[in-house]
Amino acid sequence: MKLFRYTAAGRTGLGVIRPGHDDQFIDLARLDASLGTEMTPFYDDAARHRVAGLLAKAPAADFQPLSAVKFELPIAHPPKIICLGLNYADHAKEGGHARPEYPSFFMRVDTSMIAHNAPIVRPKVSTKLDYEAELAVVIGKPARHLTPDNALDCVFGYSCFNDGSVRDYQRKTNQWTIGKNFDQTGGFGPWVITADELPPGAAGLRIQSILNGQVMQDANTNDFLWNVKESLVIISECITLMPGDVIITGTPAGVGYARNPPVFMKPGDVCDIVIEKVGTLRNTIVDEA
Repeated sequence: MKLFRYTAAGRTGLGVIRPGHDDQFIDLARLDASLGTEMTPFYDDAARHRVAGLLAKAPAADFQPLSAVKFELPIAHPPKIICLGLNYADHAKEGGHARPEYPSFFMRVDTSMIAHNAPIVRPKVSTKLDYEAELAVVIGKPARHLTPDNALDCVFGYSCFNDGSVRDYQRKTNQWTIGKNFDQTGGFGPWVITADELPPGAAGLRIQSILNGQVMQDANTNDFLWNVKESLVIISECITLMPGDVIITGTPAGVGYARNPPVFMKPGDVCDIVIEKVGTLRNTIVDEA
């Protein structure tokens, strides 16, 4: 099941993609008027199963084209956005880092994120805005001290993320946070696909960034140094994961700053993050007003 938030005609809604038709959706209120506009109820397995049954019976005439709506962030205000750095060995190497013994973690804030089809904003103070294709993990249940046997039980679903990074600010200190949190630099979406639709831990999926039609990054989630299960175990040693938390799992080699000459995103560019079986996140680039 692919769930997304949207606005149309001045109204915010929660939609579900028509199975087998990624260009059509139905508003969940048409299936059940008691459903709200947030994904929270769907963290519960029973609610998802009930809606799946209703979706299977919905007539084709009830579905609408996706082109008629404006996408919103799949999770409007995540309690936490926890990001892993250097989670692919080839990306660590291209940045001059040794293979790490422990993940590099940093946090994002929700004002740094932007929805599918909305513009990523290059800030006034820098021209070094880089792309990073990443898999996002959405948590659906409280979790602490997870084990390899139960870690994936807390996962609600997955999405695409573009960890837009302002490289000169990222490197002003040893802490990366400031360069990762400029307003409207992190693309997130277009939807959340529930975990049951993918291999466990979203393993074995091709992940790409495509800038203006050119493939810049091309890897597989099997290339993680710490896969989804292992990452959740490590994080939950320290932090209680809560429903709606988003875990961003790191990017492969091919980022712009490591190229010769470097390639940074500029106004007018179009950047796609494509993850097999998950979807395509698209953002144009504009300058900050």
